Amino acid sequence: MSLSWLLETDSKSLRSMNGSRRNSGSSLVSSSSASSNLSHLEEDSWILWGRIVNEWEEVRKKKEKQLKDLVRKGIPHHFRAIVWQLLCNAQNMPIKDQYSELLKMTSPCEKLIRRDIARTYPEHEFFKEKDSLGQEVLFNVMKAYSLVDREVGYCQGSAFIVGLLLMQMPEEEAFCVFVKLMQDYRLRELFKPSMAELGLCMYQFECMIQEHLPELHMHFQAQSFHTSMYASSWFLTVFLTSFPLPVATRIFDIFMCEGLEIVFRVGLAILQMNQAELIQLDMEGMLQHFQKVIPHQLDSGPDKVIQAAYQVKYNAKKMKKLEKEYTTIKTKEMEEQVEIKRLRTENRLLKQRIDTLEKESASLADRLIQGQVTRAQEAEENYLVKRELATVKQQSEEVTAQLEQAKKTIRELEQQQQPQAKGVPRFSEESVLQLERELVQARLKEAESQCALKEMQDKILDIEKRNTSLPDDTNVARLQEELIGVKLREAEALTGLKELRQQVRDLEEHWQRHLARTAGRWKDSPKKNTLSELQDELMSVRLREAEAQAELRETRQRMLELETQNQIHSNQLRRAEQESRCLHERVQTLTVQNKDLHVQLQEIKRRQAEIECKSKEEVMAVRLREADNIAAMAELQQQISELEIQKEEGKVQGQLNHTDSSQYIRDLKDQIAELKHEIRCLKGQRSLASQATFDGVHIVNHYVGDDESYQSSDDDAAKDPTLQATQQRSGGRIKLHPNLGDTDSEEEDGEALRLSVPQSSSHKTTTVLFGGSKQQSV
Repeated sequence: MSLSWLLETDSKSLRSMNGSRRNSGSSLVSSSSASSNLSHLEEDSWILWGRIVNEWEEVRKKKEKQLKDLVRKGIPHHFRAIVWQLLCNAQNMPIKDQYSELLKMTSPCEKLIRRDIARTYPEHEFFKEKDSLGQEVLFNVMKAYSLVDREVGYCQGSAFIVGLLLMQMPEEEAFCVFVKLMQDYRLRELFKPSMAELGLCMYQFECMIQEHLPELHMHFQAQSFHTSMYASSWFLTVFLTSFPLPVATRIFDIFMCEGLEIVFRVGLAILQMNQAELIQLDMEGMLQHFQKVIPHQLDSGPDKVIQAAYQVKYNAKKMKKLEKEYTTIKTKEMEEQVEIKRLRTENRLLKQRIDTLEKESASLADRLIQGQVTRAQEAEENYLVKRELATVKQQSEEVTAQLEQAKKTIRELEQQQQPQAKGVPRFSEESVLQLERELVQARLKEAESQCALKEMQDKILDIEKRNTSLPDDTNVARLQEELIGVKLREAEALTGLKELRQQVRDLEEHWQRHLARTAGRWKDSPKKNTLSELQDELMSVRLREAEAQAELRETRQRMLELETQNQIHSNQLRRAEQESRCLHERVQTLTVQNKDLHVQLQEIKRRQAEIECKSKEEVMAVRLREADNIAAMAELQQQISELEIQKEEGKVQGQLNHTDSSQYIRDLKDQIAELKHEIRCLKGQRSLASQATFDGVHIVNHYVGDDESYQSSDDDAAKDPTLQATQQRSGGRIKLHPNLGDTDSEEEDGEALRLSVPQSSSHKTTTVLFGGSKQQSV
């Protein structure tokens, strides 16, 4: 590596910055241009650093101490970009070639990065303008690193470190240096979401304060002023957010060379310089002092604080030891948290179990008491029924004996009456009637006893049924055993209580005697006083013994209660398992029944489908037959209309020719009657009888000729008064209603025959109306 190449690289980094950045002049980072006014010291420094850069490998190996001293004095601004890359070995990293590809990708942290960019160096010329070159390259570097290290992603404090790098070099080189810092300078552990490394640094720094500044440490403890309240930003940003930028840049030079050690040294030096002021302040005052006073103390330059920092004793071995202690403490805390969590879970489960067992115990006790009460009631009812049954049996036996006696008496009387049948009766009628009355009473008593016996038997059956509904003997025996155990433990508790009461009475007696002895102690000799003290000690020992025995009794009583509960719960669990098996069997039975019912339902659905198909076929057949009937009726109606037309035409022709056509009309009437009879038969077969399919036949003849009116030669028609009246009303138009001898049937069917003959014109028109249709012939 040659000096010319490094200088060329540095010139490229300078050209990549904004012109305003070159003219900022606010710090050593924004340095003035290299002009001919450089002093000889600066020229010597440039020559020296140029030689170091040119011979970097050799200087790094052989003159490491001299290199550290030079870095502590400060790296020249124009060499800073090159030296920082050389110090962290960030030159020629393979990840530099991936930078352009990373910028094309999308990061999940882009919104957070965009939000925090405006807060990074808000007063610096290179970053203060929105969407400026500085903000854009800062966004690119942060986005690229969030894609490279997805575990860390983006953390707000890291933007200040990247911003400082971008003030010195182009974004690709700044990205490589930042990656190296995160990997080799413990920054990655600091910026992880857990921030475990930050906790370790706080612990180590607090131990250093306790060792070097014990008074200040005690003041911090008294004010509850934790180390993380003021020192966390020191470690996360390497003083970039706490000190002026020139001072922070000088400290960052040493950080690039020596690592986090400089942060511990500078932090402790700052506290040493401000110890007197901090001890006099409270928490709020100390916070204000760290935020406003300390930064202005360093405006004169970083040399003073750096010199004080290297006077602080820093022991690397002790720091390793503190790291091990912190790791051990954190491990124990994690284990304790896990154990506490486990114990809390167990405690919660035990409480739930205790609540459940208490509820079950109360339920079991209620059931036991209820069962005992029911048993007592049933036993009492059973005893009463048995006593009544015994009374009824005794009465029945007495009545039976009386009946047998009566029968025996009757037989004796009958035997006595047989030899004296022909003689005078031995007994009078009154004695016979008396005997009959006694017999009737005996039979009534027997019937009553039989009824009472039947009632007693019914009661016994009812009681037996109710006994079957009660718990079986095994469950009752178990409950009785549990009750006996409870009573035994209760008796033991009562016995212990009596013993304790006796002991209390004995102690009271001893105490009274002790009081009586100690009443005149001040008059007794020293020996007696010593004896009294021994007696007092003996009394106190006995009291403690009584207390211990009372506690022992209480513990035993509690243990007996727990054993009782355990036994009760075991019995209850056993019964619950039996009930569960019974329910499982019932579920299986119901499942089988459900399957059978499902099969039956499928069969019913199939039969219903078959019935529906058959009904549809029958309906179609009925509709086909109905259509055939309708067609036949239409044909018959057509024939009737044709015959009517023939009849009317023949009738009119007979009137015109003055001939008698009665025979012809009668033939037509016969044919019409036959056709009507067939129509009635068809109507009887149809279901739709409400609609009339035939309304009648209407024939109207129109004549156009002279004014002479014509009348038929038919006598019946001439004698019809209706025809004459119609002629008078119509005024020259003839409307003929022939009387064919069967007028009733025609009127019932609603048929009518009309004939109209106009007086003018020689043209004739015949119109026939039937069933809503119209036929016309000319």
